[in-house]
Amino acid sequence: MLPELTSPPTSKWAQLAPRWQFLLVAAGLYLAWLLLYEGIVGPDGQFDEMLSVNIAAASAWLLRVLGFAASAAPGSHLLLMDNLPAVTVWPPCNGLVIYALFAGFIIAFPSPARPKIWFVPVGIVILYALNVMRVSGLALNHHYAHRSVDFNHHYTFTFVVYACICILWMQWVRWYGSPAASEV
Repeated sequence: MLPELTSPPTSKWAQLAPRWQFLLVAAGLYLAWLLLYEGIVGPDGQFDEMLSVNIAAASAWLLRVLGFAASAAPGSHLLLMDNLPAVTVWPPCNGLVIYALFAGFIIAFPSPARPKIWFVPVGIVILYALNVMRVSGLALNHHYAHRSVDFNHHYTFTFVVYACICILWMQWVRWYGSPAASEV
């Protein structure tokens, strides 16, 4: 008589419903982001400053490519059009939090790890380019119709950026969401 074969015991993690796996990983990533940003990145301010200066410079470059007289004040996050101040890129608008939000969702979503290695950086590059276009658009808006800048900054461009993030997330779920993951 042969011994009865049994499957190896599964871990408690594997027994959790995918929605709980997602929520626990997302909460852990949020806590890690909070500790990293508030403990290391934020207080020093150098990374935020560097990214803000970079976004301003890239936006000025895009505007010059499109034929506008634009520049970034040297070493500053101030974007100039016709040598007049147009937009200042402060840390809340440099995209860093958006990149973390996007990456956190992809990493937390129950799906294969290997595609995450390329999808997260590609998504961040797309969001970076979108942010450069957003800042360029706000500079043009300020230069030509400054009264609508506040509305466009807080509503129009916010909607566009979050819609893009949502589209990227939905594409990820379409490509890599399994039937079990659809319970999330």
